Amino acid sequence: MLQLTKNISDVLWGYLLAPLLLGTGLFLFIRLRLLSIRKIGQGFKLTFTKRTTSEGKGEISKFEALCAGLASTIGIGNIAGVATAISLGGPGALFWMWVTAFLGMATRYTSGFLGARYRRISRDGTVSGGPMYYLTDGLNLKWLAVIFSLFTVIATLGIGNMVQTNTVARELKDAFGIPHLMSGLVIGLLVGLVIIGGIKRIGKVASLLTPVMSLVYIGGALIVLGINYQNIIPSFKLIFYHAFNPTAAAGGFAGSVVLFTMRMGVARGLFSNEAGLGSTPMIYAASKSDKPMNTGLVSMLGPFIDTIIVCTMTGLVIITSGLWQSGDTGAVLTARSFQSAFALGRYFVTFGIILFALSSSIGWSYYGDKSIEFLFGRKGILPYRIIYITALPVGAVFQLKLVWNFADIANALMALPNLVGLLLLSHLVVSYTFKK
Repeated sequence: MLQLTKNISDVLWGYLLAPLLLGTGLFLFIRLRLLSIRKIGQGFKLTFTKRTTSEGKGEISKFEALCAGLASTIGIGNIAGVATAISLGGPGALFWMWVTAFLGMATRYTSGFLGARYRRISRDGTVSGGPMYYLTDGLNLKWLAVIFSLFTVIATLGIGNMVQTNTVARELKDAFGIPHLMSGLVIGLLVGLVIIGGIKRIGKVASLLTPVMSLVYIGGALIVLGINYQNIIPSFKLIFYHAFNPTAAAGGFAGSVVLFTMRMGVARGLFSNEAGLGSTPMIYAASKSDKPMNTGLVSMLGPFIDTIIVCTMTGLVIITSGLWQSGDTGAVLTARSFQSAFALGRYFVTFGIILFALSSSIGWSYYGDKSIEFLFGRKGILPYRIIYITALPVGAVFQLKLVWNFADIANALMALPNLVGLLLLSHLVVSYTFKK
C-alpha cells in the first residue's frame, strides 16, 4: 500500500499537478494584471478596518473568514511539510514554495471571487458556496461538481484529519511519552466540541486561536533566527542556489534533479496554503460581503500569510541550524532545529503542532460539511461529522508516510476539477474586476 500510494502520488505531482498549478497561477497572475501584488494593501484594509455599516449578507465577518481560512491552512504543513520538502529536496524547495504562494495569490483571488459570486443563501441565512456551485451554476458542469465534492470528502480525512493527528501524536509521544491513541482521542473531542456549532462557532474560535498560535510560533522562530543571525544571509544564498542546482539533503539521487526539488516545493506549498485546491472558497463564501471582488481580495491574503511568512520562518530556522543535512525529516527535523538554538525551542514546535493541527482539523471539517450538503443535503452532515471525528484517533496510529501519500493524492484529485472551473470562468472574473 505504501509503495502503491507513493507511485500514484509521484505520477500526479511529478507530471500533472505541479506544472498545471504553476501554469494556472501564472496565467491568472498575468491576466489579472498583477492584481495580487498591487492590491494586497487593499486586502489588508478590507480585513482589519472596522465596519460601521452593513457589509452585506453572510454568516461571518471578513476577519473571521480570513482567520477560519488560515486556521485550515496554517497546520502541520507549516511545520512538518516544510521540513519534509527541505529534507528531501534540499533548501531550493523553499524557493518553489514561495513561487507557489505568489502565483497562488492570484489563484486564491479568482476562487474567492467565484465562491462569493455563485454562493447560495437559504431562507435562514445559511450560506453555501465553493467550487461545486460555480462549476454547477457558472459552467453547468454538475457532474464535475459532484466529482469535486466526492474528492473533497475523501481529502478531509487526509489533509485535514489524519495527517494532523498523526504528526501531533508522534510529537507528543517523543516529547512527553503520551500514547498515540490518547492524543488522537483528545483532539477528536476538542474538534467535536467546536464543529458542532457550525461556521459561526468555527469563525469565532478561529478568530481567537489563529492570531495567538501564529504569533507565538513566529515569535519562537524569530528568537532562533536572532541567535543564528550570522547564518541568515548564507541560508538565502543556499535557497536560491539549490532551487536551480538541487541536491538531496542526505546526498542521494532523489533530490538531484530540478524537477524533484520543484515537485517537493509545489506539493508542500499547496499542502500549506491550499491555493488552487478549492477548499477555502467555501469559507470565504460565507463572509459578509456584497462585492465578490472584496471577498477575493481578502481571500488572496491567505497564501501570503501562510507560506511567505509562516513557512519561511520554519524553513529559515531549519536551514540556519545546519540540520537540514542530518537525515531527519518532518516535525522531528523542525523540533531539533528549534532546540539546537535554545533548550526550550522544541516546545514552541510542540505548541505549534498541537494548535496548528487542532485549527486545521476544525477548518477542514467545514469543507466536508459543505461537500456532503451538496451531495446529500443537510441530512448527511451529522453522519459525516461522526465519521470525521472518529477518523482523528485512527490517523494518530497510522504510519506517517502512508498518511502523507494519501493526503497528496486526495489534494491532487480535489485540485483538478477546481482548476478547470477557474480557467473556464477566468474571463468573468477579469471582466468584472476591471469593468469601468
